[in-house]
Amino acid sequence: MDSTDDAARRTLVRRGLALEYVTLGWNVIGIVVLAVAALSARSVALAGFGLDSLIEIGASTVVVWELSGTGEDRRRRALNLIGVGFALLAVYLLVQSTWVLASGFRPHHSPLGIGWTAVTAAVMFTLAAGKARTGTALDNPVLKTEGRVTLIDGLLASAVLLGLLLNSLAGLWWADPATGYVLVYYALREAKEIFFSEH
Repeated sequence: MDSTDDAARRTLVRRGLALEYVTLGWNVIGIVVLAVAALSARSVALAGFGLDSLIEIGASTVVVWELSGTGEDRRRRALNLIGVGFALLAVYLLVQSTWVLASGFRPHHSPLGIGWTAVTAAVMFTLAAGKARTGTALDNPVLKTEGRVTLIDGLLASAVLLGLLLNSLAGLWWADPATGYVLVYYALREAKEIFFSEH
C-alpha cells in the first residue's frame, strides 16, 4: 500500500469513527428523552425503543473497538457481538409486541415521543447511509454490519412513530406492536447472516 492509499484509509477510518461517535452521542441523549417520554405516556413502545438505543450504543462501541485495531480474530468477535445485539433486539420486540397485542395495553398520547422518534428516524437513516458508504470503501464488514444496526434503529423509530401517530390521531393502539413483527423478521435475518455465513 503506498502513502496515498494509506492516507486515504486513515481518512476513511476517521470518518467511520466520527459516524460512530455521533451515533453514540445521539443514543445516550435518546435514552434520557425516551425514559421521560415512556414514563409520562406509559408507553411500552417508547420503552422498547430505549432498549434499542442501548443495543445501538453497544454496537457502536464494538465498531470503535474494531476500528482501533486489526486482525481477523478481532473482526470476527466484533461481528459476533453485533449479531448478539440483533438477536436480543428481535427477542425483545417479539415479546413486547405479543404482550401489547394480547393485553390490549393502551398508552397515552406522547408529543415528546412523536417529535423525538421523527427526528431520530431521519438522523439514523443518514448515519446508516454514511456507514454503508464508508464501510464499503474500507472493505470493513464490521462497519457495514453496524450500519445495518443503525438502519434498523431508523426503521424502528419510523415504526414507533407510525404507531404513536395512529394511536394519537385514530385511536389504533395495536398499530405499533403489529409493525414490530416486521422488524423482528429483519433483525433475525441480519443475525442469521452474521452467525451462519463466512465473515
